[in-house]
Amino acid sequence: MANYLRRICHGLIFLIWGSALLIRAMPPPNPIQCSQTGCKLYNSYGVWGDRKDCPVQAVVYPTTEEELRSAVANANKNHLKVKVVSRFSHTIPKLACPTNQSRAILISTEKYNTSIDVDVPSMTVTADAGVGLRALIDRVEAEGLSLVAAPYWEGVSVGGVISTGAHGSSWRGRGGAVHDHVVGIRLIVPAKESEGFARILDLRSDDPLLNAAKVSLGMLGVISKVRLMVEGGFKRSITLNFTKDGGIEDEFMEHGKQYEFGDIQWYPSTHTAVYRYDHRLPINTSGDGVYDFVGFQSNSAIIPKSVRASEKSAEAARNADAKCLLASSFLAYKKLTANGLKNNLIFTGYPVIGHQAKMQTSGSCLYSPQAAKDAVCPWDPRIKGLFFYETTAIFSATNFADFIRDIKKLRDINPKSFCGVDIYNGFLIRFVPKSDAYLGQPEDSVVVDFNYYRADEGWTPRLNQDIWEEAEQMAFFKYGARPHWGKNRNVAFVGVEKKYPSFGKFVEAKRRVDPGNVFGSEWTDEIVFGRGVVDDDGCALEGRCVCSEDRHCSPGNGYYCTRGLVYTAARVCRYLSNSNLIELN
Repeated sequence: MANYLRRICHGLIFLIWGSALLIRAMPPPNPIQCSQTGCKLYNSYGVWGDRKDCPVQAVVYPTTEEELRSAVANANKNHLKVKVVSRFSHTIPKLACPTNQSRAILISTEKYNTSIDVDVPSMTVTADAGVGLRALIDRVEAEGLSLVAAPYWEGVSVGGVISTGAHGSSWRGRGGAVHDHVVGIRLIVPAKESEGFARILDLRSDDPLLNAAKVSLGMLGVISKVRLMVEGGFKRSITLNFTKDGGIEDEFMEHGKQYEFGDIQWYPSTHTAVYRYDHRLPINTSGDGVYDFVGFQSNSAIIPKSVRASEKSAEAARNADAKCLLASSFLAYKKLTANGLKNNLIFTGYPVIGHQAKMQTSGSCLYSPQAAKDAVCPWDPRIKGLFFYETTAIFSATNFADFIRDIKKLRDINPKSFCGVDIYNGFLIRFVPKSDAYLGQPEDSVVVDFNYYRADEGWTPRLNQDIWEEAEQMAFFKYGARPHWGKNRNVAFVGVEKKYPSFGKFVEAKRRVDPGNVFGSEWTDEIVFGRGVVDDDGCALEGRCVCSEDRHCSPGNGYYCTRGLVYTAARVCRYLSNSNLIELN
């Protein structure tokens, strides 16, 4: 069996290597799909849409700011709810999904994406909300300037990237969060009849409302234009150091301070930490490197489908060894390929030096309409490839070391239980500083992302489910971490309003600009006010509750509600054999 799995892993790596060189991507489908019976909004990962419907009555596609204002005015006049979506739909919570199909419209900014105005003297750029991040970055670079902060994934719009607090990694200057580089927003909000039912607010740096609009989750109004600070053009130098994780809890702080764009990828099952030594260089430094992150490259559909099939087989057989083999093989491939860094067309050695535009953000699986039909982003729901949870916890920098120590204790009880997360990216550790945004970070923070297997059906328990529930509860409840607004399961948002000192200011701003709650929905209430937890059978399996009874898990499949192994206050769904059940009782 081990030799068979090893051959599968080697074959997958060969296919990945070959397809990464030879195939370009088939663009993801449009998130809005319409038929004769109506329209639906789909999530790009398949989290909702095919699996969980989000029907909408009508969709409008403004091309100008006045058309955008008119759409809001018409909705307000007719007492309709409004939600906004761009060409992309990568937010995991259903923030863009209207509550009531018959009394709501969806505004798409897909066609409102033409204006990008670079003001060199003021070192700013102003763009339509629907402009894609890649188009914005390339336009800024064409003027000899650089956008300093951007998320690692470029499949986002200008309006979307700030609305959910998207970020890269940096404690320097304005930091790694894009919204902290915003110095102006034009926001369209409901208005009185005498004002035409909608008005445009031109928010500048001295307006307190800007701090609410920077990270607004689409709850205040429709973002029309965003103005961002830019800097003189520069290059980046990146070196990845694959090493042991022995001192990671003592070294992360200094790493974040020493390297302007540094991050750490931690693979607990293999005791490996990958430190990214990443800093800026003058624009005239030699080098034309690219960071084409392997997870965002296009592959033949057979690759993610095969990985998914291997994971499902391992889950069904409760075979942790199979997952560990996949994890170690993929880590070896990432080391071989420098995780997507290329000095030119391929990786030839460190450091990799390139323009900021090519080193900060990537997403090559988004492009090339002439591509082969089976070349896709690995999570594309059309091929039923990768399907995963994404937990993102944002810690105070002062208590993050204790979280790492607890995770190590949990890992050491059963190291194989962490192989499932290492198949993806392990624990990705990044840095963002204190923010003025009301829903931004109230202190210098460390952000941790980890992805792990998600079953096709919500009522299906997972191998080592208890481990990830304990890690999740440890982060958000023991250490008071704040959830990323665009990711996470519902339990991560329990009590979230208490974790932001300016939360009340955001709520007050919402009442001021949208007193009729035109831009509200039950989905935003689930996230912002932590109302997404329920009490029904199997609710813990999808993170819709923390279990307190066995029925919240899956006793029919051998999963029972019990306490955590390290964080004993946690309540998790653990697989228990008959002998363990007798001992428990």
